[in-house]
Formats: sequence, structure tokens, C-alpha cells
Amino acid sequence: MTRNPHPWKPGLPSAGRTGAPSAETAEGLPLSPKDRRLRAFVEYGLLALLVWTPLPVASVHEWSILLIQLAAVALFGATLAMDRPSRMNGLRARRLRWLRYAVPALFAFLLFQFLPLPAFAVRLLSPRAAALREAYLPSEAPPVVTLSLLPGRTLSSALTLAAYALIGYVVFRTVTHRRQFRRVILVLVGLGVFEALYGLFELMRKDPRLLFYRKTISLDAATGTFVNRNHFAGYLEMVIPLALGLLLSRLDLFGDRRTWRERVARLVSRGAAVNILLGAGLVVMAVAVLRSNSRSGAVVLGFIFVLFFEFAAFHFGKKKLRNRRIRAVLVWVILGITASAFYFGVDAMVGRFALDKLLQDGRPQYWGAVLRMIADFPLTGVGLGAFGQVYQAYDAVAMPYALVHAHNDYFEFLSELGFIGFLLLAGIVFLIIGDAVLTWSRRRNPEVKSLALGGIVSLAALLVHSLTDFNLQVPANALVFVVVLAMTSSMVYHRMS
Repeated sequence: MTRNPHPWKPGLPSAGRTGAPSAETAEGLPLSPKDRRLRAFVEYGLLALLVWTPLPVASVHEWSILLIQLAAVALFGATLAMDRPSRMNGLRARRLRWLRYAVPALFAFLLFQFLPLPAFAVRLLSPRAAALREAYLPSEAPPVVTLSLLPGRTLSSALTLAAYALIGYVVFRTVTHRRQFRRVILVLVGLGVFEALYGLFELMRKDPRLLFYRKTISLDAATGTFVNRNHFAGYLEMVIPLALGLLLSRLDLFGDRRTWRERVARLVSRGAAVNILLGAGLVVMAVAVLRSNSRSGAVVLGFIFVLFFEFAAFHFGKKKLRNRRIRAVLVWVILGITASAFYFGVDAMVGRFALDKLLQDGRPQYWGAVLRMIADFPLTGVGLGAFGQVYQAYDAVAMPYALVHAHNDYFEFLSELGFIGFLLLAGIVFLIIGDAVLTWSRRRNPEVKSLALGGIVSLAALLVHSLTDFNLQVPANALVFVVVLAMTSSMVYHRMS
């Protein structure tokens, strides 16, 4: 028997002993020891970052944000150092090639906000910014000024956004295989269950804590390791769809050729304990969302299940959805989780939806002030990260506390970036999601359909909640959103030519 003269090519017995080529090779070639170490560092470093970020009150402090930035640089550097990183799906690379231009354009705009420009250019692009400087600065106006009213804040926020972009790139390039998708989802589900159980546990204590810190606000609500009830609910809203998608993949919901008897047998025989734990985890997380007393969280929780049902209806079509068994399984899964959650948590939510509570909510009042700010800085905004300070000049509500965020991510980004920057940022996010939805609709692989659907609904849930809160300003939630966004884009193209 002739020896293979090409030891690095697939098919060699030693390559078979090292594991599945699809999981450990790029372009069909076995990985070098260096690349195996780097890939392990990137994957487990990413998982460690996901585990860490929610724990120190959602990483809102400057030192924890710095850790995220340093981790992003390390993971990005390790990805670049690979001799042969994971091969990107060719179809996805072609469809998303516009990202090569859109992402640099966004950061070029942020640089444009931060760098000093001739005063006449700022007066032309942002007359209100020029007027404020003339009113508050000495009579001798400097010859060069910045579009951002607070360039230091803009630089800091731009670096954080760049860290998220680097992490998104790392996930985009390295989390490309089925085992990796499941591993990331399982870690996030485990974190979600931990947050839910911890939040419910602390709710029963007389002296509750936020893990490392003493809890001083929202003492009547479950918040996990988060300070704000809405951010806790937002985190769980992203994890619940991922868990539901994983559970449906184990049920093989989108496997059209299986009978329902085969599906149930598969669910019972294939890791029944895992399936039971997933179902129990879903109930616990749903209960925690309700016990957070977040009105938006309760609404989005219902939206999640409705959206799953609508996507399933689209997949099966009206005729197939009339099949009583398909409809019954979908309805009973959704009703079972929802009913269990409401049984344990509905009492805590009734007061939050009371009319007097809704009338006391200040959002409609200060949103009017935010809209005036947007009208004053329509093109280039006040500068990324500058909202909290600039808003004080527009505050006519006399709030008992200084408003740091707009409680609407869209309004906040629009006021900070103007229409130019906002369209770049929102366009990147929504075009990636739109491409994922269109690609999902054409896929027939049942596992891809289920896991990717979980990712799509996860993203949609937080984007809906962002209409009434600032989840994307919280590092722990923003990080999960970016990871799920990049991973969903990979999942819908998995094994697609």
C-alpha cells in the first residue's frame, strides 16, 4: 500500500483520528497546532466574556467596559493571527459584501464627529452646535471645533462600539459550525436560567444583593445581577427565544417528513433529561420576566411566542397549518410556558399595568424634549455618548433625577448620530436581520430552521423592547445582541452552497 505523499490533505487516516474535518479544518485541510490553540482561545474566550459581562451589574462601570474592549482586541488579534481561519460561506460573503463598506463608513462618520473641523463647516452642517458654542464659549471663537458637543464622550463611546464590532467580526468568522452554535446557545441559556433563579432568590431575601453589590432600588422586582428591571427583562427576552429554538430543533419541528409520533419519540429518546431541563428553564425565565415587573418585558414575552407561531405558520403554509397536530403542538408549547409563567408571576404585574402607574410614566413627556433635540441636530447629532449632558438643556419636565438615557434606543441614537449616522448604524443591523429572515425562509434543513429562528426572534424581541427602554446602552445586553446577530447570520447559511 502506497503512503499518501500529501500528509496535509484530507482522507489520511491520521486526519480521521483527529475529528470531523468540517469542524476542524479550513478548506478541507487539517488545522495546524497553532490554529487549534488560537481557535480554542477565541471560542472559549468568547464564552468566558459572555459569562462574565452580566455579573458585575451588567458591566455598566468604566472598568468593566474596559475589560470588554481589551477582550475584543485580544479575540480579534487571535483571529487575525490564524493561518487558516474558518472558511466563510461563499454565498453569505457575496450577499453581505456591502459590510466591507458600511462598517468603515460608520466609523468614518464617528471620526468626523470627533475630529476638529473648520468653524464654518460646523456652522454649515450643525448650526445649532455652532450657536451653542457661540453662546457659552468666550467671544473669541476657536478656528476649529468638533461636531460633537462632547468629543471626549464621543471617543469613549466610539471605542466601545468598535469593541462590539470586533466581537461581531470574530463571531462572524469563527462561530461557523453546528457544535459551536449549540455551545454558545447552551451557555447563554445557562446564564439566562442562572439570572432568573438568582433574581427570584434575591426577591425573597430581606437584604437583597446584586451579587457583588447591595441592591438599593427595585426591591419589589426580580432583577438578577442587573440594576434595572427592564434590562434584566431585556436580557432574558434574548435568551428565551434561543432556548425555544433549541428545544424545537430537538423536537424536529421543521422536519416535514417526520410524523408527530416520530417527533415525540425523538424528543423523549434523544436526551430526555436535557429536553426537560430546557422546558423547565423556559418556564423559570418567563416567570422571572413577569416578576421583574417590567411592563415592556411582559408585552415582549407574549410577542416572542406570537412571532414563533407566525414564522411557523409561514413555513408550513396555511394548508399545512390547518393540520390539527401541527397546530396543537405549537399552541400547547406556547400556552404551557405562558400559563405557567403567568400563574407564578401575574400578581406582580397587575399593579404595574394599573392606570395610575401608566399615567405616572414620564416617557411621553421627555420624548417630546428628545424630539426637539433631534430637530435641532438633524444631520450629524450631538455626538455619540453625549445625550445625557445635552438633554439637560431641553429638560422642561423637571424630573426628580437627571435623565441619562432617552428610554428609547432609536431616539437616543438618532439624537446622538443624526440621520446620517443613524441610517448607517440601523441600516447595518436591519439589513443583516433582513438577509437572515429571507435566507431562513428558503432553508429546508430542520435544525437550521429551528436554531436560526431562535436567533431571529431573539433580535426582534430586543429591538421591540428598545422602543421603550435603553437596553442597547447596557454592555451585557449589547454584547449578547451583537453575538446573536453575527451568529444568526452564520446559522442561516450553515451548509448552504
